[in-house]
Amino acid sequence: MRHGKYPFIIGFLAVPVALYVTFVVAAYLQTFQLALTDWSGLGPITYVGFDNFVTMWNDELFWRSVQHNLFLLFALPLLTIVIALVFAFLLNVGGGTRGGITRGVRGSKLYRVIFFFPQLLALAIVAVIFGRVFSPDQSGMINGLLPAGWGPILFLADKDLALLCILVVLVWQAVGFYVVLFSAGMGSVPQEIYEAAALDGASRVTLFFRVTVPLLWSTIQVAWVYLGIAAFDAFALVNIMTVERGGPDGATSVLAMMIYRNAFEFSQAGYASALGVSLFILTLAFAALTLRVTRRDAVEL
Repeated sequence: MRHGKYPFIIGFLAVPVALYVTFVVAAYLQTFQLALTDWSGLGPITYVGFDNFVTMWNDELFWRSVQHNLFLLFALPLLTIVIALVFAFLLNVGGGTRGGITRGVRGSKLYRVIFFFPQLLALAIVAVIFGRVFSPDQSGMINGLLPAGWGPILFLADKDLALLCILVVLVWQAVGFYVVLFSAGMGSVPQEIYEAAALDGASRVTLFFRVTVPLLWSTIQVAWVYLGIAAFDAFALVNIMTVERGGPDGATSVLAMMIYRNAFEFSQAGYASALGVSLFILTLAFAALTLRVTRRDAVEL
């Protein structure tokens, strides 16, 4: 029995592992290789050592893009998780105890479906929709609702507002998924825990901070990592919604946008690969640091 187990496992994993190595690991290795060249994407490859990284270090737009990514890295997970936790708590526990059973608010099942709707839309479609919402003329939903003499507000053409608009769309698109995720986590918590806390006189705020959050900590930890990785991207929204794809004047530029433009517009595939390596290192460092900092003992149910 044990003799035939290993050939079966090897045969079962051979194809997926080979595909993963070919299309993922090999692609990463090739990117590291191209980062040391001045390849334009079409011509011969010439190795230039670390020149691309020196150029990147002295590139003002690179550092502005890193700052924008770090802003999204902090704001997107924080806002999304807080909003999703509050909504999930209301949908599962916020209705109080009726008949000895802790319930969510009335219509909570319908609200879960509504919250999940944005996940059914491709991010590019979401970007087009919100491009019209923030449109600077009267055809924009927000400017169209403003009283006469109050507008128009140039949301995506204002350096101080453009990145905030991107953040709003990212939160709107992501929050529904995490409402459902946290709702599933809360649904697995035994009712007796909430009932015992309620009998001890715990308020809903106490239930939220002293019961719900500790029991969902591992789920929150994973959600923070996923949202942080999403914050390092934001390519689709920046590419479709913003002025001059990263404008105005670089106010919404992110690393993923820089990689795309250098590779496909400026024919600097080597420099784009160096940017890709930096994005890979930043993302990996963030994930490792987050898992390390937020690590704590699991709460046994």
